[in-house]
Amino acid sequence: MHQLDISVSENRVIGHALRTQAATVGDDVFLIFDDRILTFAQANDTANSYADGLRRLGVGPGDRVCVLMENSAEFALTALAANKLGAVWVPVNTTYRGGWLHDTLADARTSLLVADDDLFDRVRALDGTGGSAVPVPRAVRLGLAEPVTEAGIECLPFEVLDTGVTDDPGVEVAASDTSAVMWTSGTTGRSKGVLQSHSSWAHGAEVFRQVRQIREGDVLYCPLPMFNSGGWVFNIIHALIDGIPLGIDRQFSVQGFWDRTRHYGATQITTLGAMHIYLWQAPQREDDRDNPVRCAGFVPIPHELVGPMKERFGLEAVWQGYGQSEVMPATIAYPGRNWKPNSAGTARPDVDLALLDGEDSEVPVGEVGEVCVRPRKPGVIFKGYFRMPEQTLEAFSNLWYHTGDLARLDADGELFFVDRKKDVMRYKGRNIASVDVELAARAHPGVHEVAAHGVPAAELVYEDEVKLCVVRSGTEAGAALTAETLAAHIMDNAPYYLVPRYIEFLDELPHTPTGRVQKFLLRERGITSGTWDREAAGFVVKR
Repeated sequence: MHQLDISVSENRVIGHALRTQAATVGDDVFLIFDDRILTFAQANDTANSYADGLRRLGVGPGDRVCVLMENSAEFALTALAANKLGAVWVPVNTTYRGGWLHDTLADARTSLLVADDDLFDRVRALDGTGGSAVPVPRAVRLGLAEPVTEAGIECLPFEVLDTGVTDDPGVEVAASDTSAVMWTSGTTGRSKGVLQSHSSWAHGAEVFRQVRQIREGDVLYCPLPMFNSGGWVFNIIHALIDGIPLGIDRQFSVQGFWDRTRHYGATQITTLGAMHIYLWQAPQREDDRDNPVRCAGFVPIPHELVGPMKERFGLEAVWQGYGQSEVMPATIAYPGRNWKPNSAGTARPDVDLALLDGEDSEVPVGEVGEVCVRPRKPGVIFKGYFRMPEQTLEAFSNLWYHTGDLARLDADGELFFVDRKKDVMRYKGRNIASVDVELAARAHPGVHEVAAHGVPAAELVYEDEVKLCVVRSGTEAGAALTAETLAAHIMDNAPYYLVPRYIEFLDELPHTPTGRVQKFLLRERGITSGTWDREAAGFVVKR
């Protein structure tokens, strides 16, 4: 273990941090992917080699490299290599298809895509989408045997990146430079690209160093998707700045979770949304306590489950908090303190946090206000939204970043999350904008009008299952429209998580005099006898 002092600016630069750890604890294990093990020195050499390969393909400082890959050591090393060149990596949600994938690649304005070969069929299918060509001229594919041109894209085997040149690229990179563009759910029908600097990664990871009370022998475990910020700040970046090992799995598995912690010898875990609820609901096993995990971040977790989870799985400590990609995290409930029920903790040490009203004045203690954050030093939170200057300006007011979430603060400064300010549902740790569900449904010719809203999930009362209320069109397509066909349409043309759990057909939706749908009336209506339930119907969502 070798914990970097990130008050030193250069230690917050990703490439420098890896180079320093390789020189200091080079023989220590850094990345483990299934049975493949890479030390810090090996990871540094490989990242340098990949950086040389990227440079030969024309990638330089400030350029963007899109990554469409499942969790893997290659994904991590590709991103580290891009940062060593001063380039920016842009991960793409592996569930994206059709227009979502096309627009993401187009918005990134990239000349290079690095992809898993078994995901490339989605890119190939984009040829002609919207009457345009695939918005990327060249791709490097992990698993491709030899060069080929498909859908107008020059495709090269992943091995072209591994040139064997292990000298550091020697590119000057600042902690304030952008490291990655992390797409997150928006409320306008278009995802926002959160600009993460090298510094924001490091500052976030330092908070989790303190929360987890890192000690010699600790091992992190990552089943979180690496196309999201959590996969990095909780795991890869934290392992890097603390000089500790990290086990990476392709994805989360309820059945295999604890066996995988044993495989990696993981002492530290983090799960988001309902992941830990599924672990709790899984059938008990005699060896539930027979695992190496000492400290768990269950974000968020109902207060009444903290003790039982610790007892069942033999955990010493459980922590949680509140945050988003823009602020990783905003508050933390540190282990070892008796927090009030369902408290998300207090503000992290390097930010000011306040609950503000519509005029940016603080609300009284105990009243609901918008969670707003102000960094106490540069580089603590995100830099803004990628190619969205108006949205960036809108998010910042009077030096405060406005999260769009509502909460209460008590006299002790503990935060209690209340709701989303905008109409966004949260399920399994993912923000789902109602407008995204509605746009996907409206594309069906049998749909006249739709409204999506949340229904409290059985697993967590503050998470939502998606319900879609639909008015059929007066066309032949409308007459033939069923819940199953609409769900299949959404699944085939949008990310899988936009497929609603519930669908109900109505003759009309309730409106205000100005024509806005009164969703609060639909929420009050809830689940009726005429509501189609995806799970009860046996409809299987394909990812």
